[in-house]
Amino acid sequence: MRLPDAARDGGRDRPDRRGNDLFARRREDAVARSGKDDDRGDSVREGNDAVEEAGIPEVAPGEEIADEVSSDEAQGADHPAALTLLPQGESAPVGDPVGMYLREIGRVPLLGAEQERTLAETIQAGFEAAKRLAAGDASLTPQMRQALELKLMHGNIAQRGLAEANLRLVVSVAKRYLGRGLSFLDLIQEGNIGLLRAVEKFDSNKLFKFSTYATWWIRQAISRAIADQARTIRIPVHMVDSINRVVRAMRELQQELGREPTPEEIAVVMDMVKDLDRESVDEAGIDDHKLSDDVRRRLKQAARKVRQLMRVSQETMSLETPVGSEDSSVLVDFIADDSVAGPVEQTDQELLREQMRDSLECLSEREREVLALRFGLVDGESRTLEEVGQQFGVTRERIRQIEAKALRKLRHPTRSRKLRDYLP
Repeated sequence: MRLPDAARDGGRDRPDRRGNDLFARRREDAVARSGKDDDRGDSVREGNDAVEEAGIPEVAPGEEIADEVSSDEAQGADHPAALTLLPQGESAPVGDPVGMYLREIGRVPLLGAEQERTLAETIQAGFEAAKRLAAGDASLTPQMRQALELKLMHGNIAQRGLAEANLRLVVSVAKRYLGRGLSFLDLIQEGNIGLLRAVEKFDSNKLFKFSTYATWWIRQAISRAIADQARTIRIPVHMVDSINRVVRAMRELQQELGREPTPEEIAVVMDMVKDLDRESVDEAGIDDHKLSDDVRRRLKQAARKVRQLMRVSQETMSLETPVGSEDSSVLVDFIADDSVAGPVEQTDQELLREQMRDSLECLSEREREVLALRFGLVDGESRTLEEVGQQFGVTRERIRQIEAKALRKLRHPTRSRKLRDYLP
């Protein structure tokens, strides 16, 4: 089997350091995951038949994925991730990272079943060698230690070779997730992480193809990345799964009913209510008064959960988003600020202030200051009789008397008539 230059160069590193790094990371990941990956591995094995029935894009041995791909073609409207062959000998544009990447991975030949099995066995032998070296067995002779280090080196080379030969599988899976908030290259990068995990977990003794096994790890890695990175406000993975179920149920009901479904109808279709409650709803209908109070209450609770999922699924949008074909207009230009008074309200407030100033002219200077402090006419903050009295150096009773006298003057018909029109 011919390995890429990168894989062959990697074998010239110190085998003990590379092996220790690789297998130490494997052990640390296993401790951090606390056995969760084993559960996912079980689900991978259980889903093999489903994947084979669905079909995984395969490329014939020796066939290249694409000599060149332009970024416009890789992100076009008709088929955003279509891999278009270019004439032999042409080179990708300098600023086309997608084309450059696909050209590079297309040079790596695909593996046959026997080659996959051989590489997997070499990787497993490297894992076993790493365990023995990490155990620090004093009975190992220099010749035995050298043999184990050689297995480590071969295991690292085999691991990289198996991963690089299946990079085009990641591309075929990643293009199905376009339009969900991550760019094509980001999807490929996250899928490559899942591919590396599949390389570590693959067991050739199970007698199924590596591409079948790796597809599920790639999908899991991409789906997790979309849930973690695609949104401005992160939503937990279990919430993303529930939101996807709500969207599918809404689409199916809309096609069936010919209208927008209600949250109650969505909750029934999603089995968010008990079987007995669903039977009652099917017989009597959601809005029928024959439903018992308990069924209505549980149906309303399920509908509230659906509304919450629909509210959480709303996408955030920047106020600087361009509107229309011209860049001169942005979304914020078309959103009114309810906290700002309109021209009519501002004019009324200014006229009211002028009328109040004219009305206060009939009062003495002390009376104007007392009213301004008591009712917050200057800064909008009203003060108590005690606070005003301390500021003037008199008792609170004296302030009350000054305030009452000033208000009597303002209540005179000749003065109050000017302000009465501004009352609601």
